[in-house]
Amino acid sequence: MKENLTIYLISGKARHGKTTTANMIKDYYTSIGKKSLVTSYGKYIKMYVKEITDWDGRDETKPRDMLQSLGTEVIRKKLGKEDFYVKRLDEDMDVYNEYVDAVMIDDVRLPIEMDYFLDRYPERIKTIHVVRPNFESELTSKQKGHETEIGLDNYSKYDYTILNDGSLDDLRTKVYSIIEGIEK
Repeated sequence: MKENLTIYLISGKARHGKTTTANMIKDYYTSIGKKSLVTSYGKYIKMYVKEITDWDGRDETKPRDMLQSLGTEVIRKKLGKEDFYVKRLDEDMDVYNEYVDAVMIDDVRLPIEMDYFLDRYPERIKTIHVVRPNFESELTSKQKGHETEIGLDNYSKYDYTILNDGSLDDLRTKVYSIIEGIEK
């Protein structure tokens, strides 16, 4: 793998700004003439749910209960494939490494999704936790209590925590400040 490939692991609760942060990092890399991409662990589970159901892939119609159940109860627990997503995405890294300078994983939800890459590529990983204080999501109580929403509640190995407590311009300023420091 390229020595200069940077992998960003971005975590946070639903609708706290993980994907927005990842896209801002991508925009920063574009602005300095480097290539990057945004990917997610969830792309595989979404593919399965689209094929199993008639889900159109839109967030507005997202069958969150099924996504959570298939990902955790079926794949991780029933099938015993705790590392299913991290190994799949690690294989993708071999391909991405040939084309980009940075990869942002925008949906880190569980300790294994952090620790796998931290253990495997410690010099390339940057961890970012996005927190949106006082935000109340539209998730049901059951969804808010699911392992994928609370799995990192006591996690502490973050390089950076971003408080997403203002405008998009404010968030962009915070994100760019972090990435400028990393790129120096």
